[in-house]
Amino acid sequence: MAPPVNRRTSYSRKAQYSTFAAYVAGVLGVLGGGAVLASSVFGHSAFGWMHMVAADVQAPAARIGAQTRAGAGDALSVAGGFLTSGPENARLRREVALARTRAIETQAVVDENRRLKDQLHLLSDTPQALANAWLIASTASSTRRYATISAGGAQGVQSGMPVRTAQGLVGRVLEVGHMAARILLITDTESTVPVRRASDGTPAFINGKGDGTLQVRLLSLGLNPLKKGDVFVTSGAGGLYWPGTPMAQVVSLTHDGAIARPLSDPAASEMVTVQPAWEPTADPTLPPPTPDVPPPPPKKPKAPKSPKTGAADAKKHHP
Repeated sequence: MAPPVNRRTSYSRKAQYSTFAAYVAGVLGVLGGGAVLASSVFGHSAFGWMHMVAADVQAPAARIGAQTRAGAGDALSVAGGFLTSGPENARLRREVALARTRAIETQAVVDENRRLKDQLHLLSDTPQALANAWLIASTASSTRRYATISAGGAQGVQSGMPVRTAQGLVGRVLEVGHMAARILLITDTESTVPVRRASDGTPAFINGKGDGTLQVRLLSLGLNPLKKGDVFVTSGAGGLYWPGTPMAQVVSLTHDGAIARPLSDPAASEMVTVQPAWEPTADPTLPPPTPDVPPPPPKKPKAPKSPKTGAADAKKHHP
């Protein structure tokens, strides 16, 4: 026969106090963990300093890991190239011949634009790179889309600066540490970027969907003019992002816009460039702002004529 279950731990008062203290500590731990979890979800900015301290600590090791991944990828590419070298070389020769012709045409257009800018006394608005860094970490499976780069306040990086690769825009700096920075990717649900279609300048907004794709929303309602393959670039409206930066390509249409994929995939990016934030008011090619003109003073209402005065005037005109 099984012995009866005795819930009393011991007749010792010290043992009872120890058990009670363990229960109290467990309950307090659960409540404290729940409070920290709720505050991190609803007020993640309060823990920004903790994120950046952790990023600064792991930045050297993460940088080595990023360089190792890049080297391994290059080795695999070289090994795979031996198997497809023949057809690949023939295809590359055709592409080089075509690209050589396109390069001559492009250089002619560039020279013409330079001459026109010189004649109109326009200055170039090409941004200078502030820092080049490794993309050392990213949240590929989380509902939020963040990434960490190996450049921070020591390199002059500040919050709000745009981050891009050679292919296009990646995001903007959200939090800055000493040797690392946290960026908000364009695929995050809180990311909104004003854009325009590269072919005709159709304005739109692009929002992240949180699943690696982008939602294109047109400013004008009505017939959807978009089509698959359209490329969108940043418009520069509101500042921050430099105009003309490639961003997304349409893959499917919706009733009020389209679904697009980013041209620069953070999962496949290794090196990024941090640019200074674009300020439209500081652009020397723009005309000066219109000065504020005070409104004219209100006119005083005319006093109505009295009936007696009107009768006297009538007698003067008609004796």
